[in-house]
Amino acid sequence: MLTVDDVLKQVGEFGWFQKQTFLILCLLSAAFAPIYVGIVFLAFTPDHRCRSPGVAELSRRCGWSLAEELNYTVPGPGPESQCLRYEVDWNQSTLGCLDPLASLATNGSPLPLGPCEQGWVYDTPGSSIVTEFNLVCDDSWKVDLFQSCVNLGFFLGSLGVGYIADRFGRKVCLLATTLACASLGVLTAVAPDYTSLLIFRLLQGLVSKGSWMAGYTLITEFVGLGYRRTVAILYQMAFTVGLVLLSGLAYILPHWRWLQLAVSLPIFLLLFRFWFVPESPRWLLSQKRNTEAIKIMDHIAQKNGKLPPADLKMLSLEEDVTEKLSPSFIDLFRTPNLRKYTFILMYLWFTSSVVYQGLIMHVGATGGNLYLDFLYSALVEFPAGFIILVTIDRFGRRYPLATSNLAAGLACFLMIFIPHDLPWLNIMVACVGRMGITIVFQMVCLVNAELFPTFIRNLGMMVCSSLCDLGGVLTPFLVFRLMEVWQGSPLILFAALGLVAGGMTLLLPETKGVTLPETIEDAENLQRKAKPKENKIYLQVQTSELNTQAAERDASQGTAQQK
Repeated sequence: MLTVDDVLKQVGEFGWFQKQTFLILCLLSAAFAPIYVGIVFLAFTPDHRCRSPGVAELSRRCGWSLAEELNYTVPGPGPESQCLRYEVDWNQSTLGCLDPLASLATNGSPLPLGPCEQGWVYDTPGSSIVTEFNLVCDDSWKVDLFQSCVNLGFFLGSLGVGYIADRFGRKVCLLATTLACASLGVLTAVAPDYTSLLIFRLLQGLVSKGSWMAGYTLITEFVGLGYRRTVAILYQMAFTVGLVLLSGLAYILPHWRWLQLAVSLPIFLLLFRFWFVPESPRWLLSQKRNTEAIKIMDHIAQKNGKLPPADLKMLSLEEDVTEKLSPSFIDLFRTPNLRKYTFILMYLWFTSSVVYQGLIMHVGATGGNLYLDFLYSALVEFPAGFIILVTIDRFGRRYPLATSNLAAGLACFLMIFIPHDLPWLNIMVACVGRMGITIVFQMVCLVNAELFPTFIRNLGMMVCSSLCDLGGVLTPFLVFRLMEVWQGSPLILFAALGLVAGGMTLLLPETKGVTLPETIEDAENLQRKAKPKENKIYLQVQTSELNTQAAERDASQGTAQQK
């Protein structure tokens, strides 16, 4: 019988239709970047000090420079200068302009300090949620909660949206989540208080990652085998383009509400283009909607300027052998190999998130130019994508993925022993680690899509990648708690995670040149070396008895066709 890959070879594996759809979905990938890492600009914390009534007037009367004002009126360097103030009435007339506090100190005893009761003064020309809602000092944990809610939304959304995409279709999921994502982004921009801001951000996290993953699954199911890995990597590189654009946009719009609107409103425009993107024919076949799948394949042929195959109507399911399938979480653990794939991929997703974000937290807090630092870190990801494109076609998926994990883990281990007086060497090794874990981040998504059968592919992607979000929630606590013990202890954790991940990757099958599995049986057989077999389009057989009947039926049909 005729498979989707067979038809794509005749009507075009990456023709005009696929290119147009790919570019549209890449816009979605780029739009996801501000949601994932926009916290860097939305919640940046500038230098700040307590607002003390009378200081501004005294400074103006005395003609102080900003440096003199800080020297005379703000407690010494460190946290005290940001969260405490001198308990002094700055409006009293006895204060002089030269060392005004000297006359108030008795017997050389220090002046009493108190909390910032009148708010803060921030040294920034723009604004962020930190400056608007005063999320500093005792309330600084609210910034962490803001970011944790986004990752929690990603985590919960990965489970729910993945099920929706496999149950009701990729297109329905894409349209619904994109509309919700854009709407919640606008609501975030106009949130009147911190509580509502937190709620809108959590809800946006619930739908935004699901939208991105649905687009990823959709484009990989539209293209042929020869282009599948290329579009998967380029789709993720579009996310990097979004990072680069975000740094420039944040520089132009330093006020967080305008920035949030600028990254949210364009998403509404994507809805008009998504409406014309058809449903995945692979998913339609898995739901026994054969007529619709055939029409879409015919539409693809017309768009690509090709003639559909004469036997296109054979793209159908066998009514007496297969059933309409409803994806279930149990299917991910039903058989030995699928169970192994699921657990290993969950670990790889978790590791990539912890090491990727952990390296940024451990090395990236340099206090330099926020926009340039962010831009440089984004540009590092471009060569990672090209390295993948060059290597996976020659060496496959498994070995480059394992090598990248090992490189990231080894780099973290070496950073422990680099002296502090060699910062350039530390940066170089850290870049190697960042490059390695970026490659892992991009490749694990590709491998994840290639290991699960069609009817649970999106669900498998969502469930496994949800561990990435769980890692994002835990990473700040892991890093900062371990640094309290010893500054290099997080690097030991990153090294261990990366090295173990490299070894576990070798337990996965190689998927280079292998057709996407349509059934659970196909997924189980990935562990074995590929052998020629009859093409099958049915997607799952519920029992071993039905498996035997299906195999016999396919064999008899193949013999009849040869005759």
